[in-house]
Amino acid sequence: MYGTVTRPADPMAGFYIWAIRFRLNRKGALRYIFMNRSIRNIMAMAIIFSSSLGFCGAAWSESYRYALVMTGGIGIQENTVLGYERTHRVQPKETLLDIARIYGLGFNELTLLYPEIDPWVPKVGEPLKMPTTWVLPPTKFEEVVINIPEMRLYIFLKKIGMVKTYPIAIGRESFETPLGVHKVVVLEKNPTWVVPPSAKEAYPKAIYPPGPDNPLGDYWVGLSAPHVGIHGTNNPWAIGRRTSRGCIRMYPEHIKFFFNEVNAGTKVEIIYEPVKIGVRDHVIYLEVHPDMYNQIPDIFKHTEELIRVKGLWGNVEWNTVYQCLKTKSGIPVPIGTQMKGGDV
Repeated sequence: MYGTVTRPADPMAGFYIWAIRFRLNRKGALRYIFMNRSIRNIMAMAIIFSSSLGFCGAAWSESYRYALVMTGGIGIQENTVLGYERTHRVQPKETLLDIARIYGLGFNELTLLYPEIDPWVPKVGEPLKMPTTWVLPPTKFEEVVINIPEMRLYIFLKKIGMVKTYPIAIGRESFETPLGVHKVVVLEKNPTWVVPPSAKEAYPKAIYPPGPDNPLGDYWVGLSAPHVGIHGTNNPWAIGRRTSRGCIRMYPEHIKFFFNEVNAGTKVEIIYEPVKIGVRDHVIYLEVHPDMYNQIPDIFKHTEELIRVKGLWGNVEWNTVYQCLKTKSGIPVPIGTQMKGGDV
């Protein structure tokens, strides 16, 4: 079963972020729009244009409303399932990599959901449901969270109660991306890359100046973890794969947004959680990803403990839970219903 749509993203979120930077609140931002006819018309045209072209993740960076209850359990008012279902009809000469990029997805997200489809020659005309719903990962700080098993980054916009999410590439075997709480320490446009000793065999030059051949892309967000950063790439097809030497790579069109959404000092939680549990409109969802770094000895016991800690033991359909753990499709699946206060 696929997670169902309940509400669209707020297309005005990008403007609200701009408004906050200029010390306008949400109400003031809307008043400013409606008093300024030219800005109102430009924004309306931008929203219509992006919708008509079907731009999702690649050219249109979406934000989603969320509500967290920071108690360990799940509260009645909590909303921790993002996004909504979309369908794509395969076009001539499209690959799954092309389709993933259109919808702001990583390659892994489509291959997990459609393991039987040849990623290079999917059947033309076939309708494919896009895995564009996600359960929020656990967070202590609500700033930036990177969840390794799902290869996805979340940035929380706490002032407006919204969150954005981007697909990423992570460290490959022997170069695993380091877990822990880090901070942004450097923000650099058009970076120069000095090839480290571990990469000299793969790259013919010792230094790569800014430009199309630079593996860092156009933006570098350096972290407090040694030699680790979040950056663009000159190989977009690597997103959704384990390809780096520990760094986090993003699509060029996404790192451009992300670079302007963080500051020096922003906390970045890099976590390892293949199992996520969330709720939307009182429906409980389970999202399971492969344990790619082999960190979870028993995924079944791990999931049972998460459900117990959240106080949901009697609210879930266990056959569905175990089926999710077997398939590991990477999409939120309904597994039960939250009890409302006063219910018997």
